[in-house]
Amino acid sequence: MGRLPPELVDRIEAFSHRTADLADAVEALGKSRRAVDQIYGAGTSVGANAAEADEAMSRKDFCKCLSIVLKELAELRYWFRFVIHRKWIDESRIAGLASESSELRKIIGAIIHRTRRNDLSAT
Repeated sequence: MGRLPPELVDRIEAFSHRTADLADAVEALGKSRRAVDQIYGAGTSVGANAAEADEAMSRKDFCKCLSIVLKELAELRYWFRFVIHRKWIDESRIAGLASESSELRKIIGAIIHRTRRNDLSAT
């Protein structure tokens, strides 16, 4: 069906891959397996739930999937700060990823808001 712009889907998928690259880098340093799993989980969930939203069968389901994307992006924000605080990865290597996460949160939040607003005006 394609509810999301294809370039946004591609952007989110690229973000998920970059997040997996961060998890790989943390793992290569021999750091916490739990942190690696959490970064992988949240990062891949962003991509998977965006893909699910793109093919959602209803507007309600679309918003639910995108809401999960927002939650996972919030979790990643925590893990980015955690990794930086622990000095596992230099902040400069994570800055672009953190910035992209923030931009995606704004875009997805606006899409949810607009979709819900349009649903309310239709009733």
